[in-house]
Amino acid sequence: MRSRRDVQVETVVKVGGSLVAAVEHLDAVLAVVARAAQARRLLIVPGGGPFADAVRAVDRRVGLPDSAVHWMAVLAMDQYAHLIAARLSCAAVVADRRGIAGAFDAGHIPVLAPSGWLRSADPLPHSWDVTSDSIAAWVANEVGARRLVVVKPAGVERPNEAVDPYFVRVLPAGVEAQIIAADQIEDLQSALSRSG
Repeated sequence: MRSRRDVQVETVVKVGGSLVAAVEHLDAVLAVVARAAQARRLLIVPGGGPFADAVRAVDRRVGLPDSAVHWMAVLAMDQYAHLIAARLSCAAVVADRRGIAGAFDAGHIPVLAPSGWLRSADPLPHSWDVTSDSIAAWVANEVGARRLVVVKPAGVERPNEAVDPYFVRVLPAGVEAQIIAADQIEDLQSALSRSG
């Protein structure tokens, strides 16, 4: 079995689910990721986007238990993983470290559908304070990444304040985190082209 060091992910890229509302920004971000992945080992962690919004709406309507909401929102990330992989021809949906390593070996960009991995580890509180931002930070630690780039929707005025409340608690020491709006393509290119 491979350890986190064997996977050798350099950068985790969390692609915000809100980008689905502006497909041109989603496609521009994915094009930058595809180019950067030719030289670096990148792992995409999807947000929840409209799939998680549906969970929020149902929760408001019927008042679900926190654990049910948590796992439904995590499953929303799995759905978005498939959407991303469908729009990125060099991508492969993966579920764990072994899948990530296999995607790299096959020359693909891994897109994590995290529900199975999270279900087995259950590392985070079950609360709306924990979103895909915190999950991406947890994944960065698990795969030994040096950098986490969180892509937020275009027009976010203060991207650094746009992460969930739990993010700073779970972000591993020594992992550089950058939060970038989707319309800041040059900043994204720069973040993904940097080594070490």
